[in-house]
Amino acid sequence: MIRFRTVALLCFMLTGLLCSAQHGYLLANDYTVKISGTSSLHKWDETVGNVSGYGIIIWNNDGSFDIDAVNLVTDVYSIKGEGSTMNNKTYKALKADSNPKITFVLSTPIKAIKAGANGTIVSAKGALTIAGVTKTVDMQVTILSISKSELIVQGSQVIKMKDYGITPPTAIFGTLKTGNEITLDFKTTFRFTS
Repeated sequence: MIRFRTVALLCFMLTGLLCSAQHGYLLANDYTVKISGTSSLHKWDETVGNVSGYGIIIWNNDGSFDIDAVNLVTDVYSIKGEGSTMNNKTYKALKADSNPKITFVLSTPIKAIKAGANGTIVSAKGALTIAGVTKTVDMQVTILSISKSELIVQGSQVIKMKDYGITPPTAIFGTLKTGNEITLDFKTTFRFTS
């Protein structure tokens, strides 16, 4: 009788583990990440060329899923804008020589997200590190699950450069001054790997 109970308990635990198994997802190459801001002369845009990352997803029995972890890394030197002069000013402002990466790490798992192609808006709380300074951010993102093999995450976040110790770049002997606020717009796809 004791052996039967032990076997039954082990089976129950194993079933629970299988039903809530973690799955790895990698950031696919078909992402778009844009940085935009203002200046004393005109609005400006930059695009980010190199971003890598992964997520850990747990699919629940009711068809919903949890995002247990997200880690994203951006190559500062892949940010390109309106010519080499402005690009170099961006790299200098972001202290790229000593801090060549911008990172985001999810700090709080996101639970019970409804699967579906219509999208679910969730709060993604995490640590954003720019120019060597880490701040907690709370981004509102939309997650679309086309299938269990692919998740699309998109959103927009306003960031104040001075919060990260960044002096907004200037040009033309200081006559062109960029604003403190920038907006990060992104659309990313995570695909199942294991």
